[in-house]
Amino acid sequence: MTAQTRMVKANGLDMQVVEQGKGPLVLLCHGWPELSYSWRHQIPAIAAAGYHVVAPDMRGYGGTSAPKDIGAYSIFHLVGDVVALVEALGEKQAIMVGHDWGAQVAWSAAMFRPDVFPAVAALSVPLRNRGPAAPLDILKQQGVSTFYWQYFQKPGVVEEEMARDWSHTLRAIYYGTGLGLMLKPGRGMVEDAKIPEQAPAWISEAEIQHYIETFSRTGIAGGINWYRNIDRNWELSAPWQDAKIFQPSCFIAGAKDPVITGLIGAKSLETMEQLLPDLRSKVIIEGAGHWIQQEKPAEVNKALIDFIKGL
Repeated sequence: MTAQTRMVKANGLDMQVVEQGKGPLVLLCHGWPELSYSWRHQIPAIAAAGYHVVAPDMRGYGGTSAPKDIGAYSIFHLVGDVVALVEALGEKQAIMVGHDWGAQVAWSAAMFRPDVFPAVAALSVPLRNRGPAAPLDILKQQGVSTFYWQYFQKPGVVEEEMARDWSHTLRAIYYGTGLGLMLKPGRGMVEDAKIPEQAPAWISEAEIQHYIETFSRTGIAGGINWYRNIDRNWELSAPWQDAKIFQPSCFIAGAKDPVITGLIGAKSLETMEQLLPDLRSKVIIEGAGHWIQQEKPAEVNKALIDFIKGL
């Protein structure tokens, strides 16, 4: 049975999902700026291992509804989406897997609803404790003004920059052309990026075109709105200060991923185990960057399936 695409109503959204296989439910949640398509290498492999795999286009992306209201993209909305998706699929529970922003959804879903998500695997983004202040306030206190999170807060600005040329934008982001997380003062995120003539081996021209065509049609406002809730998420998550995730967990990242090589990420890798008493595996894949499930699909598939089979 090959993967099928269909629409599901969940949490007030029309949600487009890709699914394959039969067995216990496994949800695959993508990050920014991606789609369910980002799991194209994992869906058939996990299905073949004996699972019902479902990868949604997350709120604001692809074929899924994209509410206009910025406030409709809080972590409570995002976790509410996956809880409702499990129910809409006729299930009681799901093994939760997420990458990038999807990892944050996965961690939060496991923390908020352990009854629905009995196990969690996250790619690229370690579980971090809730900080002492709102993230954007911390940046301001540190004298930082050009971090990309801050740029993303300006209404309409990043949307306009990225929509000028989706081919340039997405190649700059996916090809890893030295795109920094700190921007040049007064400059955008991708406008100065130099695109190499040779694409990385892990993504074909047809695959990058899939992303280009989709974002050209949908825009990226929904995905950016996730970032515009960073401080609100910090406020909303106060009840989970110092909370641990007691379910079985797994963490996978690329050794060259800037998310874990930076100071914050490196520290999070050290402290993560204190928040995950049942961390079954921590897999760091050599030669891989941020787009790990696309860059190193065989290694990621093995790590995920080993974790899931061991539950």
